[in-house]
Amino acid sequence: MELSSLGQAQVLRSATVDVVVARERARQLRIRRIVVFLALVTAFVVVRDLGGHPIGFGLPHLPQSMANMGPAMVLVLLLGVMMAVPLIGAGRSPHVTFRADEIDVSFDDVRGATVVVEEVVKSLNLFLAYKTFQERMGGNPRRAILFEGPPGTGKTYLAKAMAKEAGVPFLFVSSSAFQSMYYGQTNRKIRSYFKALRSAARREGGAIGFIEEIDAIGAARSGMGSSTGREGISGVVNELLIQLQSFDQPPGGLRLVGGLIDGINRFLPSSRRLRKPRATHANVLVIGATNRAADLDPALLRPGRFDRSIYFDLPSRAGRRDIIDYYLAKKSHHSDLDDSSRRDTLAAMTLGYSPVMIEHLFDEALVWALRRGAEHLNWDDIQQAKMTEEIGLAQPVAYTEAERRTIATHESGHATVAYLVGAGRKLEVLSVIKRKDALGLLAHSETEERFTQTRTEILALIQIAFGGLVAEELFFGETSSGVAGDLQMATTAAAQMVGTLGMAGSLVSLDAASGPGGANIVAKVLSTDDGRQAVEKILDDARSKVRSLLADNLVTVEALRDALLDRDELVGEEITAVIAESRQAPVSDQSVPDIIDLR
Repeated sequence: MELSSLGQAQVLRSATVDVVVARERARQLRIRRIVVFLALVTAFVVVRDLGGHPIGFGLPHLPQSMANMGPAMVLVLLLGVMMAVPLIGAGRSPHVTFRADEIDVSFDDVRGATVVVEEVVKSLNLFLAYKTFQERMGGNPRRAILFEGPPGTGKTYLAKAMAKEAGVPFLFVSSSAFQSMYYGQTNRKIRSYFKALRSAARREGGAIGFIEEIDAIGAARSGMGSSTGREGISGVVNELLIQLQSFDQPPGGLRLVGGLIDGINRFLPSSRRLRKPRATHANVLVIGATNRAADLDPALLRPGRFDRSIYFDLPSRAGRRDIIDYYLAKKSHHSDLDDSSRRDTLAAMTLGYSPVMIEHLFDEALVWALRRGAEHLNWDDIQQAKMTEEIGLAQPVAYTEAERRTIATHESGHATVAYLVGAGRKLEVLSVIKRKDALGLLAHSETEERFTQTRTEILALIQIAFGGLVAEELFFGETSSGVAGDLQMATTAAAQMVGTLGMAGSLVSLDAASGPGGANIVAKVLSTDDGRQAVEKILDDARSKVRSLLADNLVTVEALRDALLDRDELVGEEITAVIAESRQAPVSDQSVPDIIDLR
């Protein structure tokens, strides 16, 4: 095998790969053992038959006294079994073994994580060619890898794909399954699991063990630097640490032979002593998965244990587009979703979604399609599913006419400001249908994925938040309680500008006083007179700017309000169509009277 192939981005599949060679050698050894055993049995039977002593299977005759004790003996035996079985079973490994042909996930099914897959393939190749790497390069193959990242990012999914591509047994276990009500049995289960791993690896040339949520048994021990102050069970963590270095431990049969040889060697001179057989290499790769890596005991992460950590981040926009293409190919969908621009829009709308969340979104959209009597999902079904998942189920209520008009005006003010100042933002949904605590909503997102925000962009978000409040002031002369959430969002953003981002005159970061994750930044900023005044100025300036914008675009606010009152909800292009039509209409006198009472 060429050493250069170990670093390639494709999985090694040659017949000369070390795992394949070891698997074939183990298979041939098993066949030879069976042949030898059968030959010995056959020879024994033939010799007995030729000697006139045929093999018999008759049972001995029991004395009458023992026969009378039969029921009592059976009862005692049953009681013994009832007491022994729970204790014996409590120490069994709780894992489930999957063969490669039982796993239907391959690397081709892992989407949106190209960099992670490439790194995993290279680690897998070292596992497959462990002997070549060790003997020809002098390296020690990785024994354990830690998969960390948010829930639903594909840690278990990718581990299964690794076992599928490697063609080796996959021993899956959840950390909580190790826990037992009997003292000491948790440690025993861990030992049993690693024993099963070593045994499977020696039979098949290699084995992959996957421990789900490993922080449940590997949390930091007291005084070991846990960031959360959690205290793990020292004995369990110690057992896990020991087992992670037990891969070369000889099997039971080999230890028995070694014990016999040790006994014989006691009577032999040092120059004539027998050599004990050495255990074959157990090619085991342990994968631990967690979304709380900071809670793990530091000893688990040292070299020789989980010495390689791979972080699974939420997919980027390009990754989400790849995931959307993959799952839509499996879902019954309308042809309008085959449009590339529509899928790009969906990728932009699902910022912060994990692969599992995207698949679930399509499943929920299919449910909405069934409710309207269709056999395939469309764009509206996806929008309904997205709002239901993020905000809550639509719960139409009987608003009073004045209240309904106020809510429609409020949301139209948001949408108008978002259209005017939200450069690079896409209006998704405008609604006056109640969902959870939201009486109405405007959903909007960035058209391009961004990881930073400028001062202008943050101010634009604050202005959008003031759109509803100012619209109520302009049309009704007063505001309602519906502005509470908007003020909270605007105040938070302004406080961050003042106390964290250096965007309001002062370059002092209040987070430096207590470090990341310290006291609430809003509370720290508003606790000082200067900070409060800076926040007030940002908010007052934003309100004045929005009042000027809406005063010049009353027709747009009215057009959106009337469309909402008529249809309750506008989606995507319906919003922009109403705005475009209002801006093309003849402009009459748009001066703002003191109060425009439309209630």
